Amino acid sequence: MEWKPRTELGKMVAQGAITLDEIFTHGKKIKEAEIVDRLIPNLQSDIIFIGGSPGKGGGIKRTPTRRTTRMHRSGRRYRTSAMVVIGNGDGYFGIGKSVAVENRVAIAKATENAKLNIIPVKRGCGSWECVCGSGHTIPVQIEGKSGSVRVQLFPAPKGVGLCVNNEAKKMMRLAGIKDLWTKRYGESRSRSNYAMAVFDAFKRMNRLRLDSRTPAKVAEKNYEEIEEEAE
Repeated sequence: MEWKPRTELGKMVAQGAITLDEIFTHGKKIKEAEIVDRLIPNLQSDIIFIGGSPGKGGGIKRTPTRRTTRMHRSGRRYRTSAMVVIGNGDGYFGIGKSVAVENRVAIAKATENAKLNIIPVKRGCGSWECVCGSGHTIPVQIEGKSGSVRVQLFPAPKGVGLCVNNEAKKMMRLAGIKDLWTKRYGESRSRSNYAMAVFDAFKRMNRLRLDSRTPAKVAEKNYEEIEEEAE
């Protein structure tokens, strides 16, 4: 089906008059999911396993969706929740959650909400143990919060990998982060709150004004200034 833009921003995107970087630079609000489809053709998506069912051994078997039940006079009524993350693996990431009667509908609505919540993710080489200067990790230590869950993200040197759980690995890979250390506090078994806490950390990092130089180059410049003052 051909896309017919309904907003002013959508019309600008359809005409090719604005890019995704300019949208975030000017602080414009994305209200149509087709805008993201047009500007990021290589967009990928994944599902956060927020549901669970009793396992054979007494544990829990993770499921892509979570089903809740309400009792009415006419009988039980079921609702299905889904959480989807999207990204292009190169600095753009979004997350969305939705509720519907069917699994397929809930996942489709969550994917659309994730496109409306897409944000740029700042990357860099913020670890003092690494001097490569590439964007393989995050530039600074940052913390995010959602509900009772707090997540701290630490920049890691190149080659460490993603020292996070499997659900967070999906998020980091879609955001384009290859090396990371984390700490988590609170009821982190709640995967929906954990995922939203990581997303909150990304948003807080975007509010920071960061130096484009690597920590090693900053330290080298400071050392040279100290030597000049000593002379």
